[in-house]
Amino acid sequence: MVMRDEREIPIVRRQLSRLGMTISEHDPAEPPRDQSSDVILLDADSIPIKSDHAILWKGSIPIIALIGTETPSRLKWLLDLQPASFLVKPLRSAGLYTALVVAFDSAQQRLEQAAHIEKLEDRIRSRRVVFAAVLQIMRGHDLSEKDAFALIRQTSMRHRTTIEVLSAEIVAAGGMPNRTTRTA
Repeated sequence: MVMRDEREIPIVRRQLSRLGMTISEHDPAEPPRDQSSDVILLDADSIPIKSDHAILWKGSIPIIALIGTETPSRLKWLLDLQPASFLVKPLRSAGLYTALVVAFDSAQQRLEQAAHIEKLEDRIRSRRVVFAAVLQIMRGHDLSEKDAFALIRQTSMRHRTTIEVLSAEIVAAGGMPNRTTRTA
């Protein structure tokens, strides 16, 4: 919990205890010391917008923002932190469980999306290698681009490897590698 409001803290503490969660409390004016939390409940009203250390709370840990002040600058600052969920102040005993479920789900989706994007970016980066391999096969076997790519695709399927891996081997070997065994 990164909170300062003495009226809100007991409500959050009680609800989190009921859910069996261990609570670690931090002063919003101090930079974070411990990044081993599963979720951060951040009172967005208690941290100055211009605070340099406020960005340190942003990371892979899902943030549940507690919002009381709805000014455009405060909301813009809060959106820059990319909270996974939020609660509107004044807090009540209801809503925290829902905010936790939404925050954990949102955090999981962000991780999956980041992994998917990284995989796609890797494939985009490897397109140069595939193109170079297709050119080598075209020159070496006097094939059209379509036929050269089909040969690479068929060979990669036969050897149970990706087109990108086979293409890297083609570029490194200066032609189609001599594979006598299949790999898994």
